[in-house]
Amino acid sequence: MAEFEFVLVLTTLPGDADAASFARTLVEDRLAACVNLLPLMESVFRWEGRIDRDTERQLFIKTARGRVDSLWERVRALHPYDVPEFVVLPIVDGNASYLKWLAESTVTS
Repeated sequence: MAEFEFVLVLTTLPGDADAASFARTLVEDRLAACVNLLPLMESVFRWEGRIDRDTERQLFIKTARGRVDSLWERVRALHPYDVPEFVVLPIVDGNASYLKWLAESTVTS
Protein backbone atom coordinates (compact mmCIF):
# COMPACT_ATOMS: atom_id res chain seq x y z
CA MET A 1 0.00 0.00 0.00
CA ALA A 2 1.25 3.49 -0.81
CA GLU A 3 2.28 5.69 2.10
CA PHE A 4 -0.67 7.59 3.60
CA GLU A 5 -3.17 5.91 1.28
CA PHE A 6 -5.66 5.78 4.15
CA VAL A 7 -6.77 8.38 6.65
CA LEU A 8 -8.73 8.84 9.84
CA VAL A 9 -11.06 11.83 9.73
CA LEU A 10 -12.34 13.40 12.95
CA THR A 11 -15.59 15.28 13.27
CA THR A 12 -18.03 16.03 16.06
CA LEU A 13 -21.80 16.26 16.13
CA PRO A 14 -24.12 17.87 18.68
CA GLY A 15 -25.08 15.47 21.46
CA ASP A 16 -28.70 15.38 20.31
CA ALA A 17 -27.90 14.74 16.61
CA ASP A 18 -28.67 11.39 15.01
CA ALA A 19 -25.03 10.30 14.78
CA ALA A 20 -25.93 6.75 13.72
CA SER A 21 -27.87 8.01 10.69
CA PHE A 22 -25.05 10.43 9.82
CA ALA A 23 -22.51 7.58 9.98
CA ARG A 24 -24.73 5.16 8.05
CA THR A 25 -25.07 7.67 5.19
CA LEU A 26 -21.29 8.02 4.88
CA VAL A 27 -20.83 4.23 4.80
CA GLU A 28 -23.73 3.71 2.37
CA ASP A 29 -22.23 6.34 0.06
CA ARG A 30 -18.87 4.48 0.26
CA LEU A 31 -17.24 7.63 1.60
CA ALA A 32 -16.21 5.71 4.72
CA ALA A 33 -15.46 2.08 5.42
CA CYS A 34 -16.33 2.52 9.09
CA VAL A 35 -17.44 5.30 11.42
CA ASN A 36 -16.92 4.95 15.17
CA LEU A 37 -19.42 6.87 17.31
CA LEU A 38 -17.96 7.71 20.67
CA PRO A 39 -20.17 8.30 23.73
CA LEU A 40 -21.38 11.75 24.69
CA MET A 41 -18.65 14.10 25.89
CA GLU A 42 -18.35 17.68 27.07
CA SER A 43 -16.55 20.10 24.78
CA VAL A 44 -15.19 23.49 25.86
CA PHE A 45 -14.34 25.86 23.03
CA ARG A 46 -14.04 29.47 21.95
CA TRP A 47 -16.81 30.53 19.56
CA GLU A 48 -17.80 34.02 18.44
CA GLY A 49 -15.64 35.71 21.07
CA ARG A 50 -16.70 33.74 24.12
CA ILE A 51 -15.86 30.51 25.88
CA ASP A 52 -18.67 28.01 25.44
CA ARG A 53 -19.44 24.46 26.51
CA ASP A 54 -21.67 21.85 24.92
CA THR A 55 -22.36 18.13 24.74
CA GLU A 56 -21.07 16.47 21.59
CA ARG A 57 -20.17 13.11 20.10
CA GLN A 58 -16.80 12.47 18.47
CA LEU A 59 -16.83 10.49 15.22
CA PHE A 60 -13.81 8.61 13.84
CA ILE A 61 -14.21 8.11 10.09
CA LYS A 62 -11.90 5.62 8.36
CA THR A 63 -11.53 6.12 4.62
CA ALA A 64 -9.23 6.09 1.61
CA ARG A 65 -7.21 9.26 1.00
CA GLY A 66 -8.77 9.60 -2.45
CA ARG A 67 -12.26 9.88 -0.93
CA VAL A 68 -11.48 12.84 1.37
CA ASP A 69 -12.71 15.62 -0.94
CA SER A 70 -16.02 13.85 -1.58
CA LEU A 71 -16.33 13.02 2.12
CA TRP A 72 -15.82 16.68 3.01
CA GLU A 73 -18.55 17.76 0.59
CA ARG A 74 -21.00 15.23 2.08
CA VAL A 75 -20.11 16.11 5.68
CA ARG A 76 -20.68 19.79 4.91
CA ALA A 77 -24.07 19.00 3.36
CA LEU A 78 -25.21 16.84 6.30
CA HIS A 79 -23.62 18.67 9.22
CA PRO A 80 -25.66 21.00 11.43
CA TYR A 81 -22.69 23.22 12.41
CA ASP A 82 -21.67 26.29 10.40
CA VAL A 83 -18.02 25.29 10.90
CA PRO A 84 -17.82 21.53 11.38
CA GLU A 85 -14.66 19.88 12.64
CA PHE A 86 -12.96 18.04 9.77
CA VAL A 87 -9.45 16.96 10.67
CA VAL A 88 -7.63 14.45 8.46
CA LEU A 89 -4.93 12.27 10.02
CA PRO A 90 -2.78 9.91 7.95
CA ILE A 91 -2.77 6.22 8.75
CA VAL A 92 0.92 5.44 8.43
CA ASP A 93 0.72 1.67 8.97
CA GLY A 94 -1.71 -1.05 9.89
CA ASN A 95 -2.94 -4.59 9.46
CA ALA A 96 -2.65 -5.30 5.72
CA SER A 97 -5.92 -7.27 5.68
CA TYR A 98 -7.76 -4.42 7.44
CA LEU A 99 -6.35 -1.83 5.04
CA LYS A 100 -7.36 -4.02 2.08
CA TRP A 101 -10.91 -4.18 3.49
CA LEU A 102 -10.86 -0.40 3.97
CA ALA A 103 -9.86 0.07 0.33
CA GLU A 104 -12.53 -2.32 -0.94
CA SER A 105 -15.19 -0.67 1.21
CA THR A 106 -14.58 2.79 -0.24
CA VAL A 107 -14.27 1.88 -3.92
CA THR A 108 -17.01 3.21 -6.14
CA SER A 109 -18.12 1.43 -9.28
